[in-house]
This record gives sequence, structure tokens and C-alpha cells, in this order.
Amino acid sequence: MDYGHTLRFGTFIIPTAAQPQAPVQLAQLSERLGYDVVTFQDHPYQPAFLDTWTLLSYAAASTERIHLAPNVLNLPLRPAPVTARAAASLDLLSGGRLDLGLGAGGFWDAIEAMGGRRLTGGQAVEALSEAIDLIRGIWNPGDRGVLRGGEYYPVDGAKRGPAPAHDIPIWIGAYKPRMLALTGRKADGWLPSLPYLEPGALRDGNHRIDDAAADAGRDPAEIRRLLNISGTEPLDQLTAMALEDGIGTFIITGDGPTAIERFAEEVMPALRDAVAAERGRRGTTAVDAVRPARAVALRRAGIAYDEIPASLRATAVEPGDTGYAAVRSTYMRGGAPGLVLRPRTVDEVRDALAFARRHPDLPLGIRSGGHGISGRSTNDGGLVIDLKALNAIEVLDEGARRVRIGPGARWMDVAAALQPYGLALSSGDYGGVGVGGLATAGGVGFLGRQHGLTIDHLVAADVLLADGTLVRASADENADLFWAVRGAGANVGIVVSFEFVADRVGEVGWAQLALQVDDVAAFLEAYGRTTEAAPRDTTLFLIMSARPGQPAVAQLYGVVDSADPDTIIERLQPFADLGPLVGQQVQLASYAAVMANASDVAHDGQGEPLFRSGLVEHLDRATARAAAALVTSGSAPWFQIRPVGGAVNDVAPDATAYAHRSANFSITSIGRSARFDALWEGLAEHFDGLYLSFESRVGSQHVEQAFPPDTLARLREIKRRVDPDNVFRDNFGIGASEVPAATR
Repeated sequence: MDYGHTLRFGTFIIPTAAQPQAPVQLAQLSERLGYDVVTFQDHPYQPAFLDTWTLLSYAAASTERIHLAPNVLNLPLRPAPVTARAAASLDLLSGGRLDLGLGAGGFWDAIEAMGGRRLTGGQAVEALSEAIDLIRGIWNPGDRGVLRGGEYYPVDGAKRGPAPAHDIPIWIGAYKPRMLALTGRKADGWLPSLPYLEPGALRDGNHRIDDAAADAGRDPAEIRRLLNISGTEPLDQLTAMALEDGIGTFIITGDGPTAIERFAEEVMPALRDAVAAERGRRGTTAVDAVRPARAVALRRAGIAYDEIPASLRATAVEPGDTGYAAVRSTYMRGGAPGLVLRPRTVDEVRDALAFARRHPDLPLGIRSGGHGISGRSTNDGGLVIDLKALNAIEVLDEGARRVRIGPGARWMDVAAALQPYGLALSSGDYGGVGVGGLATAGGVGFLGRQHGLTIDHLVAADVLLADGTLVRASADENADLFWAVRGAGANVGIVVSFEFVADRVGEVGWAQLALQVDDVAAFLEAYGRTTEAAPRDTTLFLIMSARPGQPAVAQLYGVVDSADPDTIIERLQPFADLGPLVGQQVQLASYAAVMANASDVAHDGQGEPLFRSGLVEHLDRATARAAAALVTSGSAPWFQIRPVGGAVNDVAPDATAYAHRSANFSITSIGRSARFDALWEGLAEHFDGLYLSFESRVGSQHVEQAFPPDTLARLREIKRRVDPDNVFRDNFGIGASEVPAATR
């Protein structure tokens, strides 16, 4: 029986303590010679052996490409919950290079002498079965249910995670019927040793495994067949074992360098050629792996998973994949997409978009590189095109300050890359925000009053249109599209590259002030006057919170675009005079240091975000009173005001799709209650537009608030030309009533 698996080869190393570096050197030799995996025995009771898990970790740090595995891990002395976390940790540290061979026990006197529990044969099989379920459960942090154990691992309430870097295969060293049946039901690989097998045992073992797999609803080809061999077997015997007994991975137990070199140079290429030739005659196509039934069962309806373009298969993430938990949600919003496509090149983005067009009835999210508020880049049951890999940052012309940035980059990385050139781009207040989302919506940042919105520095963009056409958009090429990209880019295409003219920015004053506020309305009105009167080099955001019966606290934080301490203090003093200071910190820092405030932890938003947004020209008395009523109600755990005046106002309202250029402030809040909604509506009476990057509600009324009538009419006309089928409709679509929707 040939299961069609791509041939792999490995080495089997004795973890001798007599020469502790020797096993590591053999692992390095295995890597140089082109082996796929290096494995180590695990006998924790052997006084002459190194600890296998420590050796695996050391060898992982001493190699770069080769996979590593225990052959096989003595589970009775390595509790499954700890083994799961250790395996995930080593997989993460090694870049996804750990495979996990497990054994049920044996040598029970030695195991018991080391403090392990003596088990009968049946108990050992049951314990291993329970362990496999538990290990996979711990590896799945996306499952938010309670993790429960059983008789052998009573771990009720144990925490899940971390998730490994890749789907770690679990191989079982099995010989007897119950272990072979367990392998068929639950394992990803069968790993016996040839010297321990009777004639015909490979064929019989495969039958038992295949029958158990079929009974469990699995494809027997899910289970890779591995075999420990001496390495001295004749080529025709190895060829027969590959083609008739289904062996996909041969691991040689001769662990001297001469044996490892001879097998690699003489046997591996000859065996590959012999198997490939016979498969060619049979018409067999080799596959690296078959997706497990447990993963297939989690696929969502309506997605042609078998038609995923070849260019995207290696990086695509499905609900049954280990990496799914890291890509399913956004920073604020929980999601459950049916498929996340992760292109690495523009051509692959085109392939992903073509695949999405073949699924017009499904939601489509386009995700850039990181944090976002609205959460529109995930969905339930639909598709996500994740552009995180398109994250290049390049200075094209230092003198002209022209830079090219991919949509998957994050602004903290952009700031760090531009700092050596004395350049910066205003880009929000959090370095974890992705370039693509912000640079197509607006970009309200710490340098905004001095240098304008992020989109005001955009001079060209490469845009992939809905039909797969790649076009250049600038003032001279596709000018209407360029106009639309700057403020409504999510509606007209996928920007795969941005070109900006950056600003000269040296050290800045980074300020954080906390003030006690007794009269919130009066304070907000004074903050508004002070901000509008301040020189443009000063941009201070405001966050305010209040608890009933306690004084409110206002936190002001932002940048003075100056490296002169006296100038910085002069700019900040009027703000410090707004109330009693209860905290302050002012320092000289690079803009890159200011933006280096994000982590690499995967987003794990849950539920729906609750953000509300509005733009106002002034914080006049009526607006301040309405805002104060909201702040002091206790119904708004987050309330923020960002200045968007100064240089932002200098741009004509019709110059970009972001049209609310007369606004001086962007107001944002979070809340969920009838009281909050009523108070927010009272505040919204004073708005003149909203900024979609901070709005989580969807609906035509919010789109119409974001884009004035003339702007929206022009956008819809452009939309009709560049996206007539309304492919890009799920991120504040500009109106299905005006643009034909795709057939659903």
C-alpha cells in the first residue's frame, strides 16, 4: 500500500552523556547532509544518557532547518500537560521544527523507580489516548471552553496555550493491536523499529491502523508511516517498503558519522529516484501531508477549500489549524472566518482576490499588519486576505524624503526604519497599527497639527482592483482613484504599496500629563481653546475618565515637535495650567521611541467592539456640556479627544475623500447601555461628520456621516468603474443601493 507521502529521511541519535556535544554535532551533520529530521531516544532512567528534552532544546538552538523529535518520548515520566507546553514552547523557539513521538511506557520497573506510575498494558494505552487529547487541547488556545482531563490526567480547569508555531504531528511507537488501533484513531504517524517487527508486521500493522482510521472517519493517508531502520538494508528492500508498505519516512539508527554520511550520499538519492520512477509509472502524485479529519470537520460551508490556489496553500489558515487562534480575531473584534489567506507577493494577493471573487456570497475582510479598532478585517464564516507579509519599508530618495511602505508593515516599524534618516510620518498614537488600514482612511496622529494626516503625505499607491488589475494611482495617473484611496481606500481596491513624502523630524518632546478635573465641561471647553491657540508643533490627545462621586482625571499625552527643552516647556505650560497636576512626565525622545509601544502578542478580540466616533469644529460650551454629561455618567469607560486641526485644516475639503477638513477635534468613546446611547446621541447632535477608523457600527447612516453628499456621490461614481460587482463591500461599503451587489 503506497499512501503517496513525500519521502523523508531522518537520523536516530543516542543521547550519550559520555561525550555530551557528540549528539548535537551529529544533529548538525544530519542537517548539512540534507536529512529532514533528527530524533533522539528518551530513556530518562538511563544514567549514561542526557535528558532528551534538554538535548532537543540545545540541538534546536544549534541547527537552523532540520526538524527534531523524540523517538519516542517516555510519557509516563513526562506528564502530558507539561509535555504539551514544553513542546509548544520549543516549537515556537525553533520556528516550527518540533515533531512529537510518544510512547506509552514499557520498562515499568525503571519507570516506577523514577517515581512514575506502573500501569498495565491496557491502562498505558488509555493513558496515552487521554494524553493525546489533552496535548491537542492545550495547543488550541482558540478553544475557549474549559479544558478537562480524565482518570490519568485530572486537570479540570487547566489553561490552554501557548499555541505551537505549526501543527505538531504526533507519532506513536506502536506494535500491539490496541496501540495500533489508537494510532489509527488519533495519531498523525506510526513509528515502529524494524528490528522489533516480525515478517509481515508492517502489512498487518497498516491494516489495523487503516481499519481503525476508517472506523473513526479518517483517511488512512492522514497517518504518515515512519520506520526506524539500521541503514544497511538493500535498496530494493527499502523501495518495496516505501511502495508496498507505505513507509514515507526512513530513520536510520546507525548514529555514527560514517553511517549517516554513507546513507545520505548513496541511499537517499537512489531511493528517491526509484520511488519516483515507480510512482510515475503508476500515476501516483506525492503529497507532503493529508489534512486531518478533525481539521476538515471544522471547515465552513460555502468555501471551495480544494480550489485554494497552489501559491497560497502553504500559508493558508483554516479553522482546524493550530495557527487559527492567532489570525481569527482582530484587536477589538472576535471573529471566526472560514479561511485566512496570507499572500507573500503581489501576485499572490491577486490569486487570493481571484479566489474571493469565486465566493461572492461570502464576507471578505482585507487585513493589513496589526491593530485596528473597527474590526472589519475579520468576519464569521467568510474569507480574510491578510497582507501582513507585505511589510517592506524602503527609503527611495533620502533627499526628496520619498519612502515606499507595504500595507502589512506596522507604524512602529516604519518609525524605526525612518529614524536613521531623520524622517517620520504622522501615524496615530499606537505603533501596532497596520499601515494599510490607517493610510487608506486618514491617519490622525501625534504630528497631525504640524504635518497633517498620514494620507496628506501619500504621493502614489499601487492598487489591485477588484478584477485583478494592478494600477498606479497618483496625481498624474488614475487621479480619481488616488483621490478615493485617500480616505475611502477600502472601497476601491487593495493597496499593495504606498509611497509617501516623509517629514524631517528629530527629537521631540514626549509629554504625559494627568490633571484633576472638578468641572468637566469647563475643563473640556478650556482644553479646546488651549489646543486651538497652541502653535502647530504641539499635539496633545486627551483621555478622560470619571467615577461617580470622585473627581475626574484628564490624561493629556502627545508630542511637541521640538528638541529644545525651553520650547517644550513653553508649549506645555498652558495645558498644565488647566488644572491641578497629579502626574507628569516629559522627556526628549525620538519619534520612533514614542511609537515603540506595541507588543507582538496575537490579537484575541472577543465579541463586537463598541467604539463611537464624531468630528467637531470646536469644543464650544454646548459640545463640552454634552461631552461632560457622558464622561461623568459612568457609562463610558473610555472617552478620548484627538486634535485634527492645524495642518489638517490646510487641505481643501474636496482634495481627498477624507473631506471634513474644518474639524479641529475627533471624539471617540466606548459604552454599552441605554444611558450611554442616549448621552452619545445628545453629543452627536454637535457633530459634523465622523472618522470611520474609530467607528465600529455599520450602516449607511454612518457612511453618510463620514462622507458629505458631494464626496459620496463622487466615490460612488468611482466605485461603479473600479468595483462594479461590489467585491469590496464589507468595510463601510459606500452603499449597496447605489452599487450593484454581487449575487448572493
